Amino acid sequence: MKNLQSLQTNVSVLEIKGDPNRTIEKLTLDSRQAQQDSLFAALRGSTTDGHQFIEKAITNGVAVILCEDLPSDLNPTITYVKVADSAAALGFMADSFYNHPSQNLKLVGVTGTNGKTTTVTLLYNLFQNLGYKCGLLSTVENKIGQRIIPSTHTTPDSVAINALLAEMVEAGCDYAFMEVSSHAVEQRRISGLQFAGGIFTNISHDHLDYHKTFDNYIKAKKSFFDNLPKTAFALTNVDDKRGDVMMQNTKADIQRYSLHRIADFRAKILENSLLGLRLELDGADFHGRLIGEFNAYNLLAVYATAILLQQDKSEVLTALSNVETAEGRFDYIFNPQRQILGIVDYAHTPDALEKVLETVRQLRKANSKIITVVGCGGDRDKTKRPEMAKIACNLSDQAILTSDNPRTESPEAILKDMEVGIPENAESKVLIISDRKQAIKTACRIAQNGDIILVAGKGHEKYQDINGVKHPFDDKEILKAELQ
Repeated sequence: MKNLQSLQTNVSVLEIKGDPNRTIEKLTLDSRQAQQDSLFAALRGSTTDGHQFIEKAITNGVAVILCEDLPSDLNPTITYVKVADSAAALGFMADSFYNHPSQNLKLVGVTGTNGKTTTVTLLYNLFQNLGYKCGLLSTVENKIGQRIIPSTHTTPDSVAINALLAEMVEAGCDYAFMEVSSHAVEQRRISGLQFAGGIFTNISHDHLDYHKTFDNYIKAKKSFFDNLPKTAFALTNVDDKRGDVMMQNTKADIQRYSLHRIADFRAKILENSLLGLRLELDGADFHGRLIGEFNAYNLLAVYATAILLQQDKSEVLTALSNVETAEGRFDYIFNPQRQILGIVDYAHTPDALEKVLETVRQLRKANSKIITVVGCGGDRDKTKRPEMAKIACNLSDQAILTSDNPRTESPEAILKDMEVGIPENAESKVLIISDRKQAIKTACRIAQNGDIILVAGKGHEKYQDINGVKHPFDDKEILKAELQ
């Protein structure tokens, strides 16, 4: 329970209509969850405008409306707070409402196109292994210590974030590690949060359905670092050509990591096999369970972060050698009888698919064939569809194009977009099977001894989204059943 005036710290209020001393028991941006003595924030979204639901929120008993435009008819029993940006204001209000939780632990954010989930999960596992109690906010799951809370978004809304962080503080967490999506930055979901550090992994084409241009996408990622405080560190991958661009306007302490350039934190791959990675990591010989160059970057970022958070180098290296990656990130199943390796990976962008397939090509034996099952999501960036098909064809011996999460689009229409990317000389090695389960089964049936099957795009997801209904579906379980 908070007084409305106490929530206005760092909020530029343009106008208040009604009693400014209202007591607030709840913050919400969903009019259906509005209740007596709550504050409803009318946010402008890409498809809906929360201002349309002000009357419904009032009917449900709210005391305060946070908005950018005042209604033409003001209800005398309601307090209206007018601001220039409701989403940004709500972030700061949520921070105050939950007693500034991000200031009472060390919060580290990770942004980039690929590697966010793996990096935050590795950080969480590492710091838990080092003896700290930690929180996790990720695409796969949220955690408070060992308690798991299902995840619905890569980055939750600002009220949910602060509520989770407050629970972490209450539970005695020392650190929290969270994914920071470009949508979250653009929609001001992280406004008001105090970060101890930020990590940039890499950037490639994604989410152009939302951001419209690649330049807008880059700017959204970059603004996360622009707003980091002087007290924070900003850790960037300078092997990515936009790694330094991300740091141009940050006030934070800039630190760089690299496998191929001079940097503050460096690593070199000495061995990459199914047994894991052997690295020269910051001058030390390191062996970890993860596979592939992309995971070498993730491990290096995690190591660097731990050092920047004042952890002991030898303890970090020892603990890091035993950590495991996030579910659905290069998850593999091995059939010893047929010597067939099945891999499930969340790779759903051209860059991620290319990196995973390049890793698979490095791991395969001379006579092994690579069979890739991949689709593209509906109602999302259409420009990457032909590119995904092209990469699958060029880097596989057999490509099976299939459905992903079609959402409200026709799977056949999505596959038509993908077919455009099939190279002329590759048509003979492409199968198009819109039923994803049948596509996975087909891959397992045509695989010969020693072959590798990659099922890409959905990773940890346990559903398939078809016309707004999430049907139970698990790539790994289907692959495991077929291989065994």
